[in-house]
Amino acid sequence: MKKYIIAAALIIGTGAVITTSVQSCTTLATSDMGLSIIKRILLNGIDKGMGIYGNKEAFLQNNMVDKALPKELRDINSTLEKIAPSLVAKERDYIAQAAAYTVNTSKPILEGAVNSLNAQDVTRIMQGTTATQILKEKTSQQLIAAIAPKVDEKLNEYGIVKTINTALSGSNFLGSLLGGNKSTVNSGGLSQLASEQLVNGLFNIIEDYEHQNSKSLLGPFGK
Repeated sequence: MKKYIIAAALIIGTGAVITTSVQSCTTLATSDMGLSIIKRILLNGIDKGMGIYGNKEAFLQNNMVDKALPKELRDINSTLEKIAPSLVAKERDYIAQAAAYTVNTSKPILEGAVNSLNAQDVTRIMQGTTATQILKEKTSQQLIAAIAPKVDEKLNEYGIVKTINTALSGSNFLGSLLGGNKSTVNSGGLSQLASEQLVNGLFNIIEDYEHQNSKSLLGPFGK
């Protein structure tokens, strides 16, 4: 059986130092240690994401959140930049405030999913699937459904949907973007797009943390 080496001293949970030796992939995948390492990486990534989401300035400056912007919302913002550029900044600011409003909803869902990871999940990770991808598969739709009402509440509190519709009134843009003869951005539709951005941006942050730390914690692997 192929042998794999984990070359690291690992600090897990309580701060206890664990040194590793040569183990088979199967042994690592089914061991409590292997599972603990994966969970710790994800939990730390979640903590980092929640820290960013809870800080408006950090959220607005994070390019991984920007990369998660859905195409439809990006197109809306591109049009707004031409006719009311200040409105785009307001929209981003309100979404940032909505992000902070969703932290207490998202975090328990993600932590629960991490704590439910099993040896089969770790085997997939050893075979090349990122831990973040598995977490995303388990929680993405649940997260969007859970935070969308909060995002909608926050965006309506600030009246951003009405303001966007006023700015875009008389434009054929919305009809071509949203389909049919629609002439307004639906509140639920905008909140859904913003919720998708928040969830996917969070996974981008967690995955970035995983990439930055998995080599020191789980590798490098070699024969």
